[in-house]
Amino acid sequence: MTQPPQFQNPSYDPAQGQPGQFPQGQHPQGQPNQAQPGQGHPGQGPQQGMDQSTAIRLHVQGSVLTSSMIPPTFTFNGHKIPISGYGDHTIPVPPGDHHIQAKAQWMREYGQAELTASVAPGQTVDVFYAAPLHQFTTGSIGFEPQKAKGKGFLFGVLGVIFLIIILAILIGALGS
Repeated sequence: MTQPPQFQNPSYDPAQGQPGQFPQGQHPQGQPNQAQPGQGHPGQGPQQGMDQSTAIRLHVQGSVLTSSMIPPTFTFNGHKIPISGYGDHTIPVPPGDHHIQAKAQWMREYGQAELTASVAPGQTVDVFYAAPLHQFTTGSIGFEPQKAKGKGFLFGVLGVIFLIIILAILIGALGS
């Protein structure tokens, strides 16, 4: 069974606790947490011995203005990763193959895409994801910048709407 990837997000560390909890030894007011029975101490657990320079740099293309107000979600090897929206996110991972799945959701799930990235020790692999421009197609994921799918459909729908408006104006002008 594979271990979940390790994250740089300080509010979530699978080895330290649940999302929203502070890592062992840290507290929002700067006071140290007391160790709980059965919990590890810093330096113990899956992170020990992991090369922090081995990572996947996830580029989530777009923004709330150009894509969706709700950013896509990602899973690495079946484990959901907490990312904070669009932009670049560096996720430390152990060396090896990592299966990445992405999806977006508004009224329904759309923009599904997946990729397997092989990461060598000390290597950072760039992965790019672009959500589609509408809910009726898949997303794009790859090792280089991606183009968002759905431009033809989107421009076609906008063109039909524009044509209907022009026809309504012409019919109104001819009828007077």
